[in-house]
Amino acid sequence: MITTLAVRGYRSLVDLVVPLGRTTVVSGANGSGKSSLYRALRLLAAASRGRTVRAVAEEGGLGSVLWAGPETPQGPGAQGGVRSGPLSVSLGFAADELGYLVDLGAPQIDPASLFVRDPEIKREQVFAGPFAKPATTFVDRDRASARVRDGAWRAVDQPLAPHESILTDLADVDATLELLALRRQLAGWRFYDHIRTDRDAPCRQPQVGTRTRRLAHDGSDLAAAWATASEAGLADRLDQEVARAFPGCRVEISGGDAFRLRMRQPGLLRPLDASELSDGTLRYLLLVAALVPAAPAPFVVLNEPEASLHPDLLAPLARLIAHASEASQILVVTHADALRTALADAGAETIALESAGWGTRVSGQDPLDQPPWRWPKR
Repeated sequence: MITTLAVRGYRSLVDLVVPLGRTTVVSGANGSGKSSLYRALRLLAAASRGRTVRAVAEEGGLGSVLWAGPETPQGPGAQGGVRSGPLSVSLGFAADELGYLVDLGAPQIDPASLFVRDPEIKREQVFAGPFAKPATTFVDRDRASARVRDGAWRAVDQPLAPHESILTDLADVDATLELLALRRQLAGWRFYDHIRTDRDAPCRQPQVGTRTRRLAHDGSDLAAAWATASEAGLADRLDQEVARAFPGCRVEISGGDAFRLRMRQPGLLRPLDASELSDGTLRYLLLVAALVPAAPAPFVVLNEPEASLHPDLLAPLARLIAHASEASQILVVTHADALRTALADAGAETIALESAGWGTRVSGQDPLDQPPWRWPKR
């Protein structure tokens, strides 16, 4: 389980360290940093595929994702000046087993190069415990050089390019098991953010079905994921979640050349195809498939899952999330007070973000309440 999330210099997250529980609900006003926190998590997950540099470039490069305020925030109305320190966006997390952090900086390239949006990976560390420190760090990367602890520190005879990550590109026998475990953990994270339910959305179309142990991020394999969970022994659980939200209704999956999801509703002579369901109904079924998969993900992030849902569905959604948290760690970003309250009543940790010229902060968090964290020097 992830215990701490740390972000420095990314958008409004000037220096944010937050604790995470089994279920954590993040709320706050518009502009408080909720979306930045969500996007920072997606950047961390991109490291499992060696795509952190590309993900930052796709956001416009380091200059676009850096905190735009003063280097040292001074409160509302304070004006920025010339930065004295290095440009840096740092992301990291600590978990029960292994933690990881990465520090991204400005590229050192020929001015004529076309790759001006690519940041460079300056530092990376893999560690155990609540934060990185010399005694608990297994792998330490400083620019092109990396070293591995095997009793004592040993330099790795493999220079790393600025875009290469230790998670995907370091070839060292003593680090293989730790890096593989960490990469698999990150690759298993799931993000569900405003999945399309418009008329042409992939989840409304018949799809070739193969065994799908977890719903795709875009929900395109909804029918296959539902069928896989059903055959894995979760058919009754799926039926219960549907009936709780839509009394008397039941979902069916048809196979053949392509898989189709249909829903039987009271009073209708035939089931309705996914293409005929309302946006809210289809979105709720996507959430059911995401949270009742054949293989639970280690970490699931739901960004505003209440979107398009009728208020009457928020109570069943809270129960669905609470039940799913028995198998997966879940983080919910929400504007809905009713959903936040229901999850808090079910035992979820709650974090309220605020931002008023100082960068994003956790409301009510004193410095001593912040989890311990340490960023390595360059």
